[in-house]
Amino acid sequence: MIKKDDLTEYFFRGIKSKTNLKIGVEHEKFILNKNTIKPLSYEEQNGIKEILEKLTTIGWRPLYDDNKKTIIALKRGKEAITLEPGGQIELSGAPLDNIHETCEETTNHLKELKKIGNEFNFILLGIGVEPNLSLDDIPWIPKQRYGIMKKYMTKVGTLGHHMMKRTCTNQVNIDYSSEVDMIEKLRLMFNLESIATAMFANSPFDQGKISKYKSLRSHFWHHTDPDRTGLLPFVFEKGFSFEKYTDYALSVPMYFINRNHNYIDMTKYTFKEYLDENSNHQDDSILLKDWEDHLTTLFPQVRLKQYIEIRSMDACSWDLICSQPAFWIGILYDDEIMDNVKEITESWTQEDRQYLNKTVPQDGLQSTFKEKKLISFAQDFFELSKKGLKKRNRLSKNGEFDESIHMKDLEKNLENGCSPADCLINKYKLNWDKSVMPIYEEMIF
Repeated sequence: MIKKDDLTEYFFRGIKSKTNLKIGVEHEKFILNKNTIKPLSYEEQNGIKEILEKLTTIGWRPLYDDNKKTIIALKRGKEAITLEPGGQIELSGAPLDNIHETCEETTNHLKELKKIGNEFNFILLGIGVEPNLSLDDIPWIPKQRYGIMKKYMTKVGTLGHHMMKRTCTNQVNIDYSSEVDMIEKLRLMFNLESIATAMFANSPFDQGKISKYKSLRSHFWHHTDPDRTGLLPFVFEKGFSFEKYTDYALSVPMYFINRNHNYIDMTKYTFKEYLDENSNHQDDSILLKDWEDHLTTLFPQVRLKQYIEIRSMDACSWDLICSQPAFWIGILYDDEIMDNVKEITESWTQEDRQYLNKTVPQDGLQSTFKEKKLISFAQDFFELSKKGLKKRNRLSKNGEFDESIHMKDLEKNLENGCSPADCLINKYKLNWDKSVMPIYEEMIF
């Protein structure tokens, strides 16, 4: 019989040795027909299904949404490939030791997909929002869970379908070595989530035109589902713990449970109501897998599982994918650097965090915060991260470079005071004759 203590214990089991903290990277990309520049559907010739089947010929194992009929994911060792609702392909990377390894993993994955793309005639685009297409231009992927989410999201927000089908993100997964370490890291990540949003903002276009947002993707999230998105003020309250996060997760409406390849709609219940309703049954009607699945349907800017996920960043092109985990590792995997960041941010209030969260999607690095431009904070945190990476001294295979080498393109952007979105806007105005179409040649993987 699953009880609340079991749910809290789930997080304790995520504690890792301080000497063995790993790094995980998840990155999504759009898969577009090279000729039509439209997203591939699941069933079409050389479409999403056939891409997944092709990958099974080079060592990937298929996973199914039903009883061996609809392939919707792949596994290879500790790596996974999954599908987002609009056919975006995501690599969920293995837990790795350093940024050199995560960057090599990313490179290998993109090379595999590009090779298939040459055969199947598709291109890969890493950007926060597909720049030219409308919601109706993008087909739904036939995953049962998305059918439930699709229906529910219209009841709780106005832009949930846009978030599901039109966006891509890159996430970084961070380990914790104790409950106290989790608390400190989670708080720092919530303080810096908007800084990272601004640094990696990469979705300035909406259906072929410049929008008023540097990160249109972040704007979509603001109007998706207030019960499960945004900032979590209780994280900064005295007494925050694994149990307090459990209480939060228990209070959020569920999406589904999975029984025998069948997804059952549970949106009328919070997980606490589900737990309470079954508390008098002396059987195993509630599974720990139900809890694991539920945790994947919570979408705050920073999410706790058996590791911590930062979820605020837009997907970026190849040159910046490695910068995203590097930035966070430099800050969060060195005690001295963490203390330096805490000194800067310890006086920040919930009102400060909320202000940044609402302002940054529109104004990006040009946002004003505490009488300075946000670019100034971004540059300071970048330098601290760079110092942290140099202190880690994890060298490349040839022994020539530490992990800070993977932030060289980010450093160049910050020196110029711009995010990827700012660079795209400049190209749109100055080089592309106010058209987004060159993106599909110049910015693809």
